[in-house]
Amino acid sequence: MIRDHVRKTPLQRSSLLEGDGGGEVWLKLENHQVTGSFKIRGAFNKMLSMDDSIRSGGVVTASTGNHGCAVARAGLVTNTPVTVFVPENADRSKTASIESDGAQIIHRGIDCVESESAARDHADVSGRPYISPYNDVDVVTGQSTVAVELDEQADQLDAVIVSMGGGGLVGGIGGYLKSIGSDADVIACSPENSCVMHQSMEAGRILDVPSQPTLSDGTAGGVEEGSITFDLCRRVVDRSILLTERQIADAMRFLVSREHLMVEGAAALALAGFMKIRHEYVGRNVAIILCGCNVSSNILKEVLS
Repeated sequence: MIRDHVRKTPLQRSSLLEGDGGGEVWLKLENHQVTGSFKIRGAFNKMLSMDDSIRSGGVVTASTGNHGCAVARAGLVTNTPVTVFVPENADRSKTASIESDGAQIIHRGIDCVESESAARDHADVSGRPYISPYNDVDVVTGQSTVAVELDEQADQLDAVIVSMGGGGLVGGIGGYLKSIGSDADVIACSPENSCVMHQSMEAGRILDVPSQPTLSDGTAGGVEEGSITFDLCRRVVDRSILLTERQIADAMRFLVSREHLMVEGAAALALAGFMKIRHEYVGRNVAIILCGCNVSSNILKEVLS
């Protein structure tokens, strides 16, 4: 059971975001989660689903940072050797966290799709299981436990706003909410600089398109061809919106200075989405998923200044 290894994170009400509209705005604090990100949910769910004899030989994964941190921690707890493939430009603070839990880091490619391809090849050659950051039923199911908690913590939500990269988090949350008959709008947020899933959903097929650098590095990069999250997101996401780097930075500053919450760009992305459409939800109840807090000191200093 992953409940022995993850936190039931707080749902914190924000009077600052509510204003005088009469509705309730809630912040789901996955930035307070183990390893500082929701990713630990999927990592443990996948790791614990494996037979001990298979897991003991080690696992391989690919990540821009947070998923790697989560798999490394799950490996440490379950005594499983972990190898993590990361892009050449991966955030150094995140790769340091991965290594601190005993995982091996291998740099490959300039985009997460290239890292994922290299990791799959390495897993095939070595005969070890590959754990995808999003293209895995057990991983997505683990992420869906955020929505299980939301359902217990809040009544009658009108919208849930979630950052979207490969689609594991928003797909898991949306899938669970739809399965229990929730009427809440599932709103996905992507940075304009790297919005591959958003563009793919619009095109009706997974696209191979370039990405630009973004503060929301946790959602950046391409989507693996054939990913299960593509059809899932098309089915459960009610609306997908894009945010500029300035909007993400403004949301990040708000959370740090006004709500006193340490967040990374991918978490601020969801708040930026709410700020963009808040006029549509005046007097209604909204939950914003703050997906993580792993931001480098240099980026934090740059944003706050």
